[in-house]
Amino acid sequence: MQTLLSLSVALFVGLMLSRLAKIAKLPAVTAYLVTGILVGPYVLGSIGVSGLGFTSMADVKQYSLISDVALGFIAFSIGNEFRLSQLKKTGKQATVIGIFQAVVATLVVDAALIGIHFLMPDKLPLPSAIILGAVASATAPAATLMVVRQYKAKGPLTDILLPIVALDDAVGLILFAISFGVSKALISNRIDLISIVLEPILEVVLSLALGAVMGFLFTFFEKFFHSRSKRLSMSVTFIFLTVALSMMKFQIGSVHIAFSPLLVCMMLGTIFCNICDFSEELMDRLDRWTAPLFILFFVISGAELELSVFSDWAIVLIGIIYIIARSAGKYFGAFSSAKAVKCDNNIVKYLGVTLLPQAGVALGMAIKAEQIGPEGAIVANITLFAVLIYELIGPLLTKIALHKAGEIRPEGKTSAREAAKKALEAKK
Repeated sequence: MQTLLSLSVALFVGLMLSRLAKIAKLPAVTAYLVTGILVGPYVLGSIGVSGLGFTSMADVKQYSLISDVALGFIAFSIGNEFRLSQLKKTGKQATVIGIFQAVVATLVVDAALIGIHFLMPDKLPLPSAIILGAVASATAPAATLMVVRQYKAKGPLTDILLPIVALDDAVGLILFAISFGVSKALISNRIDLISIVLEPILEVVLSLALGAVMGFLFTFFEKFFHSRSKRLSMSVTFIFLTVALSMMKFQIGSVHIAFSPLLVCMMLGTIFCNICDFSEELMDRLDRWTAPLFILFFVISGAELELSVFSDWAIVLIGIIYIIARSAGKYFGAFSSAKAVKCDNNIVKYLGVTLLPQAGVALGMAIKAEQIGPEGAIVANITLFAVLIYELIGPLLTKIALHKAGEIRPEGKTSAREAAKKALEAKK
């Protein structure tokens, strides 16, 4: 009862706040994240009434399965942006921009935070500064995708944005693994080339390979069904299965083998969309089915935001510097690379703004960084602070950028209720 009550309260409050967000002309994603804060441990949950809100962080973590599954569906949907017909137009540009802006963001944040290290070595150790540079490369695909969907954005900027966000995570994983390895070497005074070079490459390659295999199997088994409901059920089955398999971890000798659920599910969607002739129709039906799941995902993400980070002035100060440096790196990295590959003028001006949201992947990196001890705990706290700010303002900035680029237009349509009334009047 407590679980169902908590989820229903989260959905209800999220939906009601989304109405207020619409009046305020804010993205629905922002409303869902604010809902998470309101029903989370620091506000409604602090009352201590089970089922009325999330009473503790441990309570929030109990719903991590929902977040894992939702990310799988989000990544699968982003795979739809890698259709060969589309990649022929934007593939080269997206690849150059995706790699360059991630690397520039890492370098700018590294430079800024290493400078802070020399000013406040007791507050920000060098290993922490290096890891935070890599964390800066990650962009949140979920918030970006939801804003694009809500406003039905279409145009050159939207076409290139989602492939870049997907590629961004692959580049970020490699940068993080290298930085993490260097930081561990600084702490232990021992260089491990396997963890610095081999493991990140293996993670990306094996994730793409697993996703491709699952994509071919998915397409093969879809052929046995002809009804839309069973095809939809098969889609859900394979996304569940792929998310589960992507959580595998094992060790061969001294090499740790792991997969990236985001990359695996993106590849699943990419293969399916390129070799299945009815993939667009199925994707559209799947998007409708997953709407409540995505609302819960963002509400839970909001509840996970750690408001206690505001109690430490050093974390707040370093977090503000991190946010400024990362934003500058993302914007100018995207601006200069988009200009170099001769993108549309709107892409050059506004792409960098749409790459600011940061959440799941960055938090995953921060959690892994905690393995190295106190230096990793500092990384986690600063990342939590930055994610809190980025998740609240990032979707709004993405909306503004897409609007300025002319890719969000007035919908010009009536609601489903109004359409039903008109149909009934026409019959009379």
